[in-house]
Amino acid sequence: MWLTPSLPRARAVLPAGSWLAARAADSITLDFDARHRRRMRMTTDSGMSFLLDLAETRLLQDGDGLACGDGLTIVVRAAEETLLEVRCDDPTELARVAYHLGNRHLSVQVLPNLLRLRDDHVIADMLRQLGAEIAVVKAPFTPESGAYAQGHSHG
Repeated sequence: MWLTPSLPRARAVLPAGSWLAARAADSITLDFDARHRRRMRMTTDSGMSFLLDLAETRLLQDGDGLACGDGLTIVVRAAEETLLEVRCDDPTELARVAYHLGNRHLSVQVLPNLLRLRDDHVIADMLRQLGAEIAVVKAPFTPESGAYAQGHSHG
């Protein structure tokens, strides 16, 4: 069985900024998809295996700490990914571009005066046709979590 009792278990997440990351015993660098987990065997940047064993699925943020029961803490690092950086001359045009991206259910990171999304040449062509300026960049990707990320009700 892939679960080995001797593996350290990370059962708690220490939010970035709430702990001293310099004291981390190790680090793990993950892309966006790999940072959205609940339970999985993982390997740190130095090669140590551990089990991520959280009560519920959550998005791990850059700088979060994974607290293992034996006092070991592993810092999460967001990996750089190939992204499209989208800019427009006018805020209204950027909002229009954001609308079209949302209409296609694409994950988008909203930053001051620009949007980032995963590199896709078809989408890049569409954005250029809408008048956007596109640059391919390498950066960590942390898109918006969505309107219902915390749950919702129809009260």
